[in-house]
Amino acid sequence: MDAELQSLLDQQPVKAVAAAAAAIDVPCYAVGGCVRDALLHRPSKDIDFVCVGPGSGIAVAKQLRSSSRRASSVHIYSGFGTAQVKLQGLELEFVGARRESYSRDSRKPIVEDGTLSDDLSRRDFTINAMAVSVYDNTGAPRLIDLFGGLDDLQRGIIRTPLDADVTYSDDPLRMLRAIRFATQLGFEIEAESLDAITRNAHRIAIISRERIASELNKIMLAPQPSTGWRLLARTGLLKLILPELSALQGVETVHGRGHKDNFEHTMLVLDRVAQAEPEKLWLHWAALLHDIAKPVTKRWDDQAGWTFKNHDFAGSKMVARIFRNLKMPLGEPMKYVQKIVRLHMRPIALVEETVTDSAIRRLVTDSEGDLDDLMTLCRADITSRNPEKVKRHLANFENVIEKINDVADRDHLRNFQPPIDGAEIMATFSLSPSPIVGELKSALKEAVLEGIIPNEYEAAKAYLLELGKEKGLTAQ
Repeated sequence: MDAELQSLLDQQPVKAVAAAAAAIDVPCYAVGGCVRDALLHRPSKDIDFVCVGPGSGIAVAKQLRSSSRRASSVHIYSGFGTAQVKLQGLELEFVGARRESYSRDSRKPIVEDGTLSDDLSRRDFTINAMAVSVYDNTGAPRLIDLFGGLDDLQRGIIRTPLDADVTYSDDPLRMLRAIRFATQLGFEIEAESLDAITRNAHRIAIISRERIASELNKIMLAPQPSTGWRLLARTGLLKLILPELSALQGVETVHGRGHKDNFEHTMLVLDRVAQAEPEKLWLHWAALLHDIAKPVTKRWDDQAGWTFKNHDFAGSKMVARIFRNLKMPLGEPMKYVQKIVRLHMRPIALVEETVTDSAIRRLVTDSEGDLDDLMTLCRADITSRNPEKVKRHLANFENVIEKINDVADRDHLRNFQPPIDGAEIMATFSLSPSPIVGELKSALKEAVLEGIIPNEYEAAKAYLLELGKEKGLTAQ
């Protein structure tokens, strides 16, 4: 028994499971992801156990519940033959060994009792089809590896235990899982398995959008998410899942002048953002979608060449449709992505124009507290095949950032709120809610942004009283 696997078995919750299985003489095995992660020296938050014999998974869970006072929660799902136990911070899941079969129009399997071999063979990939004996009648703990998973793990290969076409057709979500694991682990998908994904890509239609989005989010949080998106494009899945992104691929040439490949540019920007902010999922989505409208805004101009005018505004509108199609959150996450996409050209434009305090104030306030994230994307968005050009643009951009920070700090603009709100405006002039209240509030904000008054209460109050006089209002 390797030290990595022994460390899995030495965990107190696993020892408690072994004791429970021994108490009722039910063979029990730790399987799947926990074995893979132990061999990769990766932590696991949950451990799956397969128990051999009808109803045996639930039986071991019940025995564990009765024998361990530390089991904080136990859930029995008799209809599915499974049970979940939370013990010392780990999620433990128990199931009886089973075999599965599928119908063409559903990924929900028909389940029957089976052997350990049946159970391991139904799993998605060889690296997830290994087991470690926790308790059985063979004596010392051992690794059960029927399909060469250990060798594939050492070689960095994603491969299915059985026929890849059958595996992916039965449960098409496994195609996304293959790409996700390859992206997370830095592995390669075996050539035949990759071809099988391409052949079965159309089967993704039976998978719910929520499931698809869940896998995409895991790809997005990988160290180099472009790996997954390129595999999605290569296998034809991208056109079916996110056709708007697929449309970024390729270069069109007129009179010998071509634009950059916007898909490859997006992949570079995405990886840079992921490296800078590895845990900010929605910033990664903003990076992925920042140029999403370039195909629909692309125009040829005989003087300027290729143009993509207003692709930032058009892209912001497309974000809502993409989020709805993928059943992703339509609240703050979507609004955040829309905002970053809409604003991503503004800081870069400041590099090329005269940087006025007014323009900076508007950028800071429009970013609504997400200025640092916006700058991370914009810095990553400076790409070129000419290293000197990139170096020059980055240097100019850093100067802009320095001025932005100076103005934002001097004028107290971060997380900007007008010094006087609508309630105080109404109280000052004895007004009811009405359009004039909004006009006064907007005028105060414009005065701050244009530098007419400082972002301070006393100055704002004096300015408000002057505005009121001009409109014939009497202060109370």
